[in-house]
Amino acid sequence: MISSVFPAQPNDLPWPTTEWPHGAPGHDVDAHRLQRLIDDALAQPAELGLTLAVVAVHRGRLVAEAYGPDTTRNTTLISWSMAKSITHAAVGLLVGDGLIDLSAPVPVAAWTNDDRRHITMQQLLNMSSGLHFVEDYVDAGVSHVIEMLFGEGIDDHAAYAANLPLDHQPGEVWNYASGTTNIIARIVGDIVGDGLTGMEAFLKRRLFSPLGMTSASPKFDTAGTFVGSSYVYASALDFARFGYLYLRDGRWNDQQLLPAGWVDHARAPVAAALAAHETHGYGAQWWLWRHSRSTFFASGYEGQRTIVSPERDLVIVRLGKSPSELGPAYDAWLDQVINCFPTHT
Repeated sequence: MISSVFPAQPNDLPWPTTEWPHGAPGHDVDAHRLQRLIDDALAQPAELGLTLAVVAVHRGRLVAEAYGPDTTRNTTLISWSMAKSITHAAVGLLVGDGLIDLSAPVPVAAWTNDDRRHITMQQLLNMSSGLHFVEDYVDAGVSHVIEMLFGEGIDDHAAYAANLPLDHQPGEVWNYASGTTNIIARIVGDIVGDGLTGMEAFLKRRLFSPLGMTSASPKFDTAGTFVGSSYVYASALDFARFGYLYLRDGRWNDQQLLPAGWVDHARAPVAAALAAHETHGYGAQWWLWRHSRSTFFASGYEGQRTIVSPERDLVIVRLGKSPSELGPAYDAWLDQVINCFPTHT
């Protein structure tokens, strides 16, 4: 079971809407080990790949911030699939507005006359829609994600994914699929209305601006749909702001931006994912960190990470380029960074 307790914003600290409160790591943090791990990563060792940014926020204070080649605190870097977690927040806003019923079949015209019409928003969020999709970033000949983003589906990612057939009955099998998230993004955009302009304004007004994410730039396909699977550019500090929203249980400046319980929704484990994935679990557009009661994370291609650990009152952002074959060493490095900070009982 996950812990449902989230740490509150410290009474003596402002929310980081305009500037992150700075501070040295606390006495119970292994600061020397933390600095050594960051220095090791910035030395760009072959076993970790390229590190461009490392940020750590502990108990509301920015306690570590470092950058790699040609990168500063103002540099915007690609999210890749960390955008999926931002899509989860967008869905949550509409759930809070009463405009999305997670258990109801989703309105996709191409599915009207077959079994796909039974797919729910919850199943899409959990990657258990049953839709055929191969998430392969190497072999273009078998990869739907490459074909969707750069080939046949380049102009309309959601339509490409929605036109794929069912492999399984909805809800039975977990299959990580970027196409699923772009279908969600199309549904969200249709509810918001006014195409690209409406969705861009919605994300800015309801999510990015309240958090002070001034660098955040979502990208859209030719059809005007937010590429919720892959494309948000932002600075490391702004990705940390997004993680901090989830660390604070969807609250910001004492306002409940995301519906009560929505953060727990993100990290409620999907049983089929635990069986299918060798390393980490999966919730709803967020991954679940191994060896932890409550830690969860937004994950992007080649090692983009925004890690949220309520049990440690901690957000860690690491951006760079670590190919998948470096995954075990990279995860081990992240484990060491996380373990520099104490857990709270």
